[in-house]
Amino acid sequence: MNWDDVRIFLAVARAGQFLQAANRLGVNHATVARRVSALEDALKAKLMDRRTTGCVLTPEGEAFVLAAERMEAEMLAAHTSIGETNVDVAGVVRIGAPDGFGVAYLAPRLGPLLDRYPDLRVQLVPVPRTFSIDRREADIVITVHRPENGRLVARKLVDYKLGLYASRAYLEQHGMPLTHADLGQHRLIGLVEDLIYSPSLHYSDEMMRGHQRQFECASSLGQTEAVRAGLGIGILHGYLAKNDPDFVEVLPDHAIQRAYWAIYHESTRNLGRIKAVSDYIYQLMDEEKAIFR
Repeated sequence: MNWDDVRIFLAVARAGQFLQAANRLGVNHATVARRVSALEDALKAKLMDRRTTGCVLTPEGEAFVLAAERMEAEMLAAHTSIGETNVDVAGVVRIGAPDGFGVAYLAPRLGPLLDRYPDLRVQLVPVPRTFSIDRREADIVITVHRPENGRLVARKLVDYKLGLYASRAYLEQHGMPLTHADLGQHRLIGLVEDLIYSPSLHYSDEMMRGHQRQFECASSLGQTEAVRAGLGIGILHGYLAKNDPDFVEVLPDHAIQRAYWAIYHESTRNLGRIKAVSDYIYQLMDEEKAIFR
């Protein structure tokens, strides 16, 4: 059995598509299909049903994924113990992050990291969703809750504040609410409730309890721009809004606190590229905590 075939099979199993797996691996679609077929021939078992919409694991494939992931963990551990930490930092590191943190904060600060490691390639996936570390959908995940299960390493990055904000233009036209009850006289902006992936993000109910949101957006940056445009009062990240002259905090006593966590799989703890990126993010947080206060 060829380990490269197993590695490619895992990529397809996690992506659910040959093309997506090929893009992630940096090889062509035909190579991926050929290597999976070679693995099936070696095992004398059909691991995947090929369909026009993607690939579905057979029962044999489901069983083999568990064995393949154990093989993967051993290979990662071998790289770590034998030489990975002694080679230059190179390769791809995918970071999954909420769009507020990923786009507005982290992306503009990655330059020094990339300058330091020219053979490193960082993929930032700033979408409002959860990522599976176990399925290797991302190498490092920035999330708003600490995971309770799995072979994961979690480190708290920083506490941050969420507050009610409006644009100056909106308040000039509609007035400043002075009490929580006054929010009922204003147009409110919140998250799309059925798309919330973490209990920590159910802060619209906490901060706007009893009041209807007329506009909802699944993106925190989308909400920020809606508030900037004078659409209404929304819940914004303090580190994005507090120094922006377009925004005025409303009912500051109703602000709440959340935290960001960095998470990665324990089997990648000492891989050079993972360690370099995670250490860089930790350093940023240590140096710039004041931004989030």
